[in-house]
Amino acid sequence: MIFTNSDPQMVRFFVRFLRRCYRLPDHRFAVTCNLFADHLHCQQEIENFWLHVLELPRSCLRKSIVNVYSKYSQKKRRNKLPYGTCRVAVHDTAVVQSVYGAIQEYAGFERPEWLG
Repeated sequence: MIFTNSDPQMVRFFVRFLRRCYRLPDHRFAVTCNLFADHLHCQQEIENFWLHVLELPRSCLRKSIVNVYSKYSQKKRRNKLPYGTCRVAVHDTAVVQSVYGAIQEYAGFERPEWLG
């Protein structure tokens, strides 16, 4: 299961939800930061920001992805996402099936392919 967002509160909520409802320990989480080229000078600061927000150790951090500007972008993105985005992954079939099953139950539709 993968969740990616730029809102620290949303990403924190997702991690806390998985910890509380599925009792997932820290080592089950993999965190990847998606940065922009103008963030490269503060990459470690941004990675530390997300790890602090998520209350996860550095051992959960995977290699960050740096998006370079295309020659057509005119570099207009400045300061829109000061911490880029954070991707949290948990690879656990039982958790994924349980969450997807709950989504179907709440939303009132069926996707048998989600439950494997």
